[in-house]
Amino acid sequence: MKFDVEYIRNQFPAMSMKVNGYPAAFLDGPGGTQTPQRVIDAMVDYIINYNANIEGVFKTSVESDELLLNSRKALADFLGCSYEEVAFGENTTTNNFKLALAIARDLKPGDEIIITQIDHEANRGPWESLQERGIIVKEVQVDTDTCTIDMEDYKSKLSDKTKVAAFNYASNGVGTISDVKTMSKLAHEVGAITVIDAVHYALHGPIDVKDIDADFLLCSAYKFFGPHIGILYGKKEAFEKIRTYKVRPQYERIPDKIETGTLNHEGMVGAMEAVEFIADIGSKYLNGFKKETEGLTGRRKNIIAGMLALEAYEQPIANYLIEELSKIEKIKIYGPPKGHPRTSTVSFTIDGLNSRDVAKALGEKGLFVWDGDFFATKLVECLGIVEQGGLVRVGLAPYNTIEEIERLIAEVKKIAE
Repeated sequence: MKFDVEYIRNQFPAMSMKVNGYPAAFLDGPGGTQTPQRVIDAMVDYIINYNANIEGVFKTSVESDELLLNSRKALADFLGCSYEEVAFGENTTTNNFKLALAIARDLKPGDEIIITQIDHEANRGPWESLQERGIIVKEVQVDTDTCTIDMEDYKSKLSDKTKVAAFNYASNGVGTISDVKTMSKLAHEVGAITVIDAVHYALHGPIDVKDIDADFLLCSAYKFFGPHIGILYGKKEAFEKIRTYKVRPQYERIPDKIETGTLNHEGMVGAMEAVEFIADIGSKYLNGFKKETEGLTGRRKNIIAGMLALEAYEQPIANYLIEELSKIEKIKIYGPPKGHPRTSTVSFTIDGLNSRDVAKALGEKGLFVWDGDFFATKLVECLGIVEQGGLVRVGLAPYNTIEEIERLIAEVKKIAE
């Protein structure tokens, strides 16, 4: 069944934007997707009709309790877990700092934590901050030729002293998808817990936290059509074990014990509606993914089909972009080799040009791309392109079209001449 990109685009009010007379092409998905009207409407509806704090005995409070529980259930279906294992917070960086501080209460000087050079700082900084407590942080190298994690280096750094292995599902800088299932297995063999940053991956493929055996996994709804709110999955056994910092009235039960203060209620409702949007897409394409969704039921089945439909649409366009950019003499593309799993994120530099200048020139033509290190700071340092302004990053979302990519390629050619 052919993917109906116009149907998708019609859900997003931002698609009507123009810049200097050019239609805006939102190729900045890895920095945050645009938002469907239905998500906006759901958040506004909450603020107008249900806005109240939780656990009261009056109408709007009772209804808020129900809506927020339903939000957890929706994200549980998105991740493949139970709703008690889903916590909400401000964003992934804040959620991970809270998690790191909780885990650190049971660590001692000399214990070791593993991070990687390819990760976003959200899954590096919280763990590096524990060094002041005498915790040893070991850094797994990135292969700068393939932009992949050096698995032999990862294996060599694991030991019985390793207490946490923190790594990403996919690189927000260059799109590399890592073998997180194997990395989790290896970490568990030495008794370590795993903390997986799935912020970038969440838009680009289905997540099954049980299958990859994640102990903790983080993502953010604004990367998959929702509002700016962070989501933390914690495996029940691991989640119950950690000792979080909390105020006295806060529940000790999961997930409440890591959720500080009043939550962003309208954000939770918006995140739920974003999941429903993906599920509705999946319901239209179920017949194309019968094998992949066999044994699944209800919303979870539709979510998986939806994510697979988005991936099937975006990936060929990304491959075409890589192919065409590679023909331009001054361009260097950074990312995994052909055949290695990747997201539809394409990063490059143009010889002799600063990436900020390239992004600015494209932006003036209505082509929205990112430049810099995108907080994948260590990766850009390892690639040796800091002085060049880092990378130019093109990130595809399901509302992007082949025509927009043709426009981009034509403008990049002009800039590179």
